[in-house]
Amino acid sequence: MLDALPLPFPFPSRVGEAVLRRATLDDTDAVIALLADDPISAARGDVASDEDRPAYERGLTDILDDPSNDLLVVELGGAVVGTLQLTSIPGMARRGARRLLVEAVRVRSDLRSAGLGGAVMRWVGEQAAPALGAAMVQLTSDAARTDAHRFYERLGYVGSHRGFKLTVPH
Repeated sequence: MLDALPLPFPFPSRVGEAVLRRATLDDTDAVIALLADDPISAARGDVASDEDRPAYERGLTDILDDPSNDLLVVELGGAVVGTLQLTSIPGMARRGARRLLVEAVRVRSDLRSAGLGGAVMRWVGEQAAPALGAAMVQLTSDAARTDAHRFYERLGYVGSHRGFKLTVPH
């Protein structure tokens, strides 16, 4: 876990007071549901099937056990309604700058545009990155997520690079 993160982080949204906090294994089902709630993730196999739960539990355990990673959840009214993964990456480029990588940002579909994602992403740039000594926050976003691209650009993120991925068969 990224112990230096200023958590929990309570924040207002258009639908009420929310809290950003570290995920626990008890949040596994809620995070699985958030992934399955996203059509692009669902098309990649995140369909919340019971037989996949052990794989998700392993993934969450691996994240929580790795001091360079953390999985955070947004809680609203006692329910987990959002999530994101953070990875702190030391580097050589930019005079040894550390980067904070943001992955798997999800907000429950009926709560998008309620201010939850914006508050969380501002927290990443304004509080998490400085607390970890990161000089940069970076993320990738599927090319089909045009609404997400506009969202990130409104928050000051710049689409400066083109990303590449290689799926490795297993």
